[in-house]
Amino acid sequence: MTHLLLDLPPLSAARFASIEDRVARLLSTGQDVVIMQGEALLPLEGAIRATAGPGTTALNVITGPYGQTFGDWLRDCGATVIDLAVPFHTAVTAGQIRDAFAEHPEIDFVSLVHAEAATGNTNPVAEIGEVVRAHGALFYLDAVASIGAEPVLPDAWGVDLCVIGAQKAMGGPAGVSAVSVSERAWARMAANPRAPRRSYLSLLDWKERWIDGGRKALLHAPAQLEMLALEACVERIEAAGPDAVIARHAAAAAATRAGALALGGGLGPYVHDAAEAAPVATTLRAPSGTGAADLVARALAADPALPLAAGGGALAKEMIRVNHYGPAANQGAVRASLTALGTALADTGLTVDVAAALGAAEQAWRRTLRERIGEVTGA
Repeated sequence: MTHLLLDLPPLSAARFASIEDRVARLLSTGQDVVIMQGEALLPLEGAIRATAGPGTTALNVITGPYGQTFGDWLRDCGATVIDLAVPFHTAVTAGQIRDAFAEHPEIDFVSLVHAEAATGNTNPVAEIGEVVRAHGALFYLDAVASIGAEPVLPDAWGVDLCVIGAQKAMGGPAGVSAVSVSERAWARMAANPRAPRRSYLSLLDWKERWIDGGRKALLHAPAQLEMLALEACVERIEAAGPDAVIARHAAAAAATRAGALALGGGLGPYVHDAAEAAPVATTLRAPSGTGAADLVARALAADPALPLAAGGGALAKEMIRVNHYGPAANQGAVRASLTALGTALADTGLTVDVAAALGAAEQAWRRTLRERIGEVTGA
């Protein structure tokens, strides 16, 4: 008995390399791109351990839980870590980065999350990149959530290590991930005696045995199904056009935000400024006197497939996430989520207006798509 997902010929090195090339084009980068055989935590940790050590002074920007994790890894590497934490309902600014450099000129490494799907904020990487480049620090960026939902341009932004995953806005697999690596970053790794080698975490192994060898022999058997799924999801983005995929996520975010504001019942955006809200997911603050986890459970009872979740940890009491990314970045998912949240709020005795919410969401969706199309076409 044969099966479409089994009995496949081995993935060749040439096919693997061609998928890397397509990911590089998606990032508009001329840097080396390494596709790693695991979820994005693999290159996220591997890149830090490869480039940081006891002589490193790192500025670790915390706008959500992943920034906290990066700080832990950096300290574990022996780096001196200066945390720059901002409230999770906002974004960091280039001015704050500049001020940190002025106070600590010894900083030579900056770690930042582009979009925090967990908290719903997004950071102005292009502006921050200018400041980091002028200072000369190595720039490490987690773009796992943002890729596909907003532009990710490591070369233009001066990013030395840019990690992406396909499982969110790209609508692809979770079992493989990628990192673009600048020449400066490779040099930092080569000079770091603590950089992992002969390890699943090792980026240097990929450079020395894969890239420097002309990409002719893979380090180990690749995750074949995940690689084929990654290829398929990149093909789908190419066919639709990256700008169209980004516009769809922006429209979903604008529609969700507008709909939540019009719904009433005390529901409101968690991220105060719409310009700082991530297009990959919209976070909402539960009304006073209600619990976010309870409201989400009520909403999901009617339709468990809705892209709704309560915030993680302590945020479960106050935060609702609408994860409108990938296949869920569509009007139907936004409308269904708003309707279900309206019903859940009404069940708790709060007054809501679902019709007004759906009307506001429709207007915001159309307006955002019109504006985005105009930006692309110059109209």
